[in-house]
Amino acid sequence: MLRRSACSIPPGAWAQSSCSTRRIRRPPRRIEFSAGTLRDRTEVDDARIFDTTLRDGEQSPGTSFSYDDQREIAAALDAAATDVIEAGFPVNSDAEFRAVADVASAVDADVCGLARVVDDDVEAALAAGVDVVHVFCSTSDVQLADSMHATRAEAVERSVAAVERVKEAGVEVMFSPMDATRTERSFLIEVVEAVTEAGVDWIDVPDTCGVATPARFRDLIETVASHTDARIDVHTHDDFGMATATALAGFEAGADQAQVSVNGIGERAGNAAYEEVVMALEGLYGVDTGIDTRALSDLSATVERHSDVRVPANKPVVGDNAFAHESGIHAAGVIENAATFEPGVMGPDTVGTDRELVLGKHTGRHAVRERMTEIGFDPTDEQVATVTSRVKERAAGDERVTEADLVAFAEETGATRTTESVSEEERVRGE
Repeated sequence: MLRRSACSIPPGAWAQSSCSTRRIRRPPRRIEFSAGTLRDRTEVDDARIFDTTLRDGEQSPGTSFSYDDQREIAAALDAAATDVIEAGFPVNSDAEFRAVADVASAVDADVCGLARVVDDDVEAALAAGVDVVHVFCSTSDVQLADSMHATRAEAVERSVAAVERVKEAGVEVMFSPMDATRTERSFLIEVVEAVTEAGVDWIDVPDTCGVATPARFRDLIETVASHTDARIDVHTHDDFGMATATALAGFEAGADQAQVSVNGIGERAGNAAYEEVVMALEGLYGVDTGIDTRALSDLSATVERHSDVRVPANKPVVGDNAFAHESGIHAAGVIENAATFEPGVMGPDTVGTDRELVLGKHTGRHAVRERMTEIGFDPTDEQVATVTSRVKERAAGDERVTEADLVAFAEETGATRTTESVSEEERVRGE
C-alpha cells in the first residue's frame, strides 16, 4: 500500500528557482532520542549522509525518474537535511545534464555529479555546476579486463588525470576505485596513494557487488585510511542482505560518510537504505546525523511512488508493519509502554508515522479495548471479550478485519457510544 507523501512541489517552482543564487545552508533539524544500546561505546562519533537515490537508485531495473520526479525527490531529500545529493550522471544525456544542473542550483544540500575517468564525463559534470564531482574507475582485474578493457597502469593514469582536472577547476572531488572489495589489496593501495597525491578530497570505497562482510569491510576501510589523508566515504550493495550492516561497519572503522538510497533501491538487490542507516546511527550509536528523521516516512512514500518499487510491509523503519502489533502479548505491552516490544530508541513519531494495533487471529483483549475506545465506544469487560472472539473468528477465516467490522461487532454487543464520531467506512455506507 502506498503511503501519503507530504513532499511535493508546485509545477514550475524549480524552473523559477534554478536561476537564483544558492541559499545559505540551514541548521539541521534535530529531535531527541534516548541513549542507544551502544551508549557505553564510542564506535562512531560523526556521520554524514550521501544520498544516491537519483543516480544509483534510478538504476533499479525498471525504474526511470522523469524530470519532475527528480525535482520532487531532490526537494524532499533537501528538506530532510541530507548532506549530499548525487543528482545523476550529467554526460548521460541532455535531459540528465539539465536535471543535475537544476538540482545543483535549487537545493541547499551539496550536489554531486558522477563521471567516469573520461574527459567528456568530467567536463559535463563541471559544466553542470555541481559542488562535488564523483569520478570512478574499475580496479578489480575482472572489471579492468572485461568491462573497462584497460590495464592497471592505464587505470591509474586516467584516475589521476581526472582528479587533477577537477581540482584544477576548483571543485571538490571524490574518487571511487570501483569493485574495491574484489580488487587485489596491493593494487588498491597503489591507486589510493596515486589519487591522494593528486589532491583528491574523498576516497569512496565501494562494495560494488555486495560481497563484503561487515568485519572484512571494516578491515578494508582501516587499510585504505592508513594510505590516504582524504576523507573516507563508503558505498555498499545488498546482494547478500548486508548493505546497511556493512555501511555501519565502515563508519565504525573511521569512514566519514556513507552513500545510501531511499528504500534501499539501486542496482540488482539495491544499496544500503537511507532510512535504516540514519536510524541505526541515531538510535543505536547515538550519532546526531542532522537528518530530520520525522521526514523519513514521507520521503520513503515519495520514492516508492516515483520508482514504482514497492516497499515490503516488513521493511525496517518505513514498512507498514514496522510499528504494527497483532500479538496479544505484544499489543498489551505496547499499550502499557511502547518500549516493551519496540526498540525504545526508535518509535513511529521519530520517523513520521503512526503505531497500529492490527486486528487478527492473534489479537488480545487489550488491543480490542484500545481500538474500541479509539472509535468511540466504552465497552464492558464482557463486551470486549465477545468482540475479541468475533475478531478472532473472522480473522481465522482468512478475512481482513476492518474498522467497519469492529463497529458492527461492538454494536451487536450493545456497547455504549461515548462520542458522536463515526468511521470513514460508516460514512461511506451512509450509516
